[in-house]
Amino acid sequence: MDPATPRTAFVDATAGIAGDMLLAALVDAGADLAGVQRVLDALVPDSVRFVRSDVDRGGQRAVKVDVEVLVDDPPHRTWASIRDLLEQARGRAEVPGRTIELALAVFGRLADAESATHGVPADQVHFHEVGALDSLADVIGACEAWRQLGIEEATGSVLAVGSGRIRAAHGDIPVPVPAVARLALGWPTVAGEILPPRGHAPSHGHDLSHSHADAHMHSHGEHHGADRGQDHGHAHPHSDDPVPVPDSDAALPAHAQGGPHEHGGRRVPAGVAPGIGELATPTGVALLRGLAATAGPQPMIATEALGVGAGTKDTPGRPNVVRVLVGRPFSAEPHAAGQLSAALPTTAPRSTAPRTIDPDSADPAASDLAPAPSTLAANELPADDLPPDAHATPTVALQLEANVDDLDPRLWPRVLEDLLDAGALDAWLVPISMKHGRPAVTIHALVREGSEGPATSLLMDRTGTLGVRMHRVERIIRTREFTEVEVRGQRIAVKIARDQDGAVVRREPEFRDVAAAARVLGISERTMLDLAKEAASGLSTS
Repeated sequence: MDPATPRTAFVDATAGIAGDMLLAALVDAGADLAGVQRVLDALVPDSVRFVRSDVDRGGQRAVKVDVEVLVDDPPHRTWASIRDLLEQARGRAEVPGRTIELALAVFGRLADAESATHGVPADQVHFHEVGALDSLADVIGACEAWRQLGIEEATGSVLAVGSGRIRAAHGDIPVPVPAVARLALGWPTVAGEILPPRGHAPSHGHDLSHSHADAHMHSHGEHHGADRGQDHGHAHPHSDDPVPVPDSDAALPAHAQGGPHEHGGRRVPAGVAPGIGELATPTGVALLRGLAATAGPQPMIATEALGVGAGTKDTPGRPNVVRVLVGRPFSAEPHAAGQLSAALPTTAPRSTAPRTIDPDSADPAASDLAPAPSTLAANELPADDLPPDAHATPTVALQLEANVDDLDPRLWPRVLEDLLDAGALDAWLVPISMKHGRPAVTIHALVREGSEGPATSLLMDRTGTLGVRMHRVERIIRTREFTEVEVRGQRIAVKIARDQDGAVVRREPEFRDVAAAARVLGISERTMLDLAKEAASGLSTS
């Protein structure tokens, strides 16, 4: 394996996700917890201590990382104060710059979600949960562990969010809680109900009454049952005895009885399904969205490390874990004997995955189960239930722009890619001359109305600009749709553009699919593009 090839990761959140669980998974995958501790000590000295332990969750070995708070009555913090804490650490040897960037992106997402939920400016949002020292440690710790592992790209699975209702400071609220629902916009989610029995019983016993010592409080006091351990376990298939199916609510595990939904002995109101409780917390989902650019099935990677991070609870039915696979992009190339051999590309191909979804611009109804194996550009997803224009491209958008004269030019390609991954309709650079004749660049991003907040934050974070201009633009567009062609066994997405009368005016293969297919087949990209165009030309015009 070429150590120069960027590392990629797959985050398996099919059983839910919480901040401490992701941190534990990264530590299990090889991150140095002592190094993570040093970063926390530099930011909030003598305040928290990480404690690692090996535990069993549903028959699986996993790592658990607990955060011990060393001070009484830790302060609640606003997004502005957290941002200042991180910004003031720039340039300090003890706090890596990349860790700061990742943490700012994660906290920024949380601030935007809480701001929209409660109708207050983002800077004034009080993070009762993430401001608490243990959760602050989860976010910064996970970001530092991510940096240590050298992960440059990541894909996340479909996200299990839970179901039912939980008790919060504002009363009974639905699951997913408001902040999680907003953070998950555009990302494929499921409730995460435990699958029905498959005729095997656990080979090891579990106490159905495990407690949940969750110290996290949601923004403005909401209590979450998952951030310090989710309510699920695992039926281990080592016995032929059938699993007994409970015939009454009293025989069900805690989460099936309502778990956090029982408020002071009062059961869930009639007509309200108790659900399985909360499986994803705001901290966990913000980390997933901030660290993983795309959602979809596991991409083709040569796995170098596997981490399994545990929550607190261990209830039969599902292992309460988050898994992280870390490795390098993998492709198969023929060798002299005609057999496939493993070879790593010199760059990380984004389209080695059967399908990835841009979570910020995809139709939320298009799940990762749809049989579309090609990787498409941002907000270009084939789905039967999309409007006639497969982009759902708006005729009105907002154009953001900023002049930058002090960014290392090697960083610009990733800035543009991050904007597109975050849902921008387009992003581009224009060279300019600023005052005193200084050469500079104007970066432009075209975004949907309503999404300018996250895009503006990303622009400022990635470029260091102190201001972003914005104006409304109107566009005349042609509708477009997607289909696929198969060339020498490789499936390639094709964009089809139509005029106002519905006539096909252009068929263009997606170049990232073309490049990935060329690597697999061992031919030049030009040859592969010619073959793909020839195949696309034979598509029906109907």
